Amino acid sequence: MNHSTKGCVGFLGLGVMGREMARNLAQAGFLVRAYDVVAAAVTPLTAFGVEVAATLADATRDADIVISMLPDTPQVEEVVRGEAGLLQAPPRGKLYVDMSTIAPEATRKMCADLAAIGVTMLDAPVSGGPVGAKNASLTIMVGGEAEGVSRAEPYLRAMGTTLNHVGQSGAGQTVKLCNQLICGINIQAICEALALARAYDIDLSQMREVLLGGSAASWMLDKLGTSMIEGDTSAGFRIDLMMKDLRLVLEAAQKRPVPLPATALVASQYLDAQAHGEGRHGNQALFKVYDRMTGRDLTANQPG
Repeated sequence: MNHSTKGCVGFLGLGVMGREMARNLAQAGFLVRAYDVVAAAVTPLTAFGVEVAATLADATRDADIVISMLPDTPQVEEVVRGEAGLLQAPPRGKLYVDMSTIAPEATRKMCADLAAIGVTMLDAPVSGGPVGAKNASLTIMVGGEAEGVSRAEPYLRAMGTTLNHVGQSGAGQTVKLCNQLICGINIQAICEALALARAYDIDLSQMREVLLGGSAASWMLDKLGTSMIEGDTSAGFRIDLMMKDLRLVLEAAQKRPVPLPATALVASQYLDAQAHGEGRHGNQALFKVYDRMTGRDLTANQPG
């Protein structure tokens, strides 16, 4: 199918997640014009047919849909409210999908302002991490009007395998924050289990296999447990990003208010990691906080 008949995507933000998502859209046959504040981030994608946009306006002006994957709320607000933003220069297709993880309340306000000029905004944050982005197997949680979800669906299906419309504007962000709450506490629980087991000289790799066969099994234990046991801190989803998400969780909880004691505790431990210069490590590197608390290296006394 000719690219122009499938639609033109203005894609904003080409970090670890965004670059894979833009590539998948291009490989699915969409015309993708990509923009990032780091211009060099776009260049490797030209091999997949992605066009380089020199400015935000160049990426968005002729787009049937604008998609953003940005670090935090201020960057998304700049896309919407900035001097060259969507409020000043709405895209041709009048459809904007933000796939970042940002504050639900800010999302609702931007959605209302864009609606006033005829632009539909959806919040569609994702779960699945860099691997899910690369394999186009993301879980996508969408908030917004059903008509907009229907128009966006072909594009979203090129990036994810699970698509759920979870409610009105801001609902996607709220569900994503609940996801991150569970992920953070789950990683903390795995760290505690590994710390206890190593204190009793248990073979941690064997224990992981045992636990994966029972009710303690989880995505985090499966995908990140081996890295934690081996002391691998390499970045996938970084500690800095997890801490940003947990901050958003706690801010949202304060607005209702909803007490989240376990989330507050794990957030303090991610702050500990940042304070020790570990923010660019993968979020599984929370185990290093437990190394410091127990005075033992997680990898010490392991067989082999």
